[in-house]
Amino acid sequence: MDRALVVRAQTGDHDAFTSLAAASLGHLNSVARLILRDPQDAGDAVQDALVEAWRSIRSLRDPDRFSAWLHRLLVRSCYDRARRERRNQITEIRIASGLEQTTPDRQRSLAIRDQLERGLRRLPIEQRAALVLTYYLDLPLAESAAALGIPIGTLKSRLHRSIDALRAIVDADDRESASGKESLA
Repeated sequence: MDRALVVRAQTGDHDAFTSLAAASLGHLNSVARLILRDPQDAGDAVQDALVEAWRSIRSLRDPDRFSAWLHRLLVRSCYDRARRERRNQITEIRIASGLEQTTPDRQRSLAIRDQLERGLRRLPIEQRAALVLTYYLDLPLAESAAALGIPIGTLKSRLHRSIDALRAIVDADDRESASGKESLA
């Protein structure tokens, strides 16, 4: 981020903040989508994070840390959105069309992606956020922990637990699929 823009935004310059928000929007959207797994909720979380950023930008002590600060606001916003949505959770069943026209490799790739998507949806939001910040954004552990507002040791254990849980979910799905195929035979 451009330090001068951040400093100008801290003094109340709307145009400077608009430039900062526009430069960050695509990145924030993709991070929120990975954490929340829903495009509409992700858009709402990004909007909430940007509103909070505008309201509290004067409290940012180090303008060079704007991106990390914005990530932290986004993660909090994603947590809040997930808490609200958990109350109104609806189960969605997707029907894939056109699979018969794809090659076996493409079908396998789609099946794996679908399996991982289902596994990620089952993880708690805190575990998804840790995975996204660390592995998707490729942030160092210290920055991921700072964005989540937790100590590095807690982040490491959360990552370990989330990877183990994801493996267990995928393995359970594989066993369930295999037993379903055997009962049909």
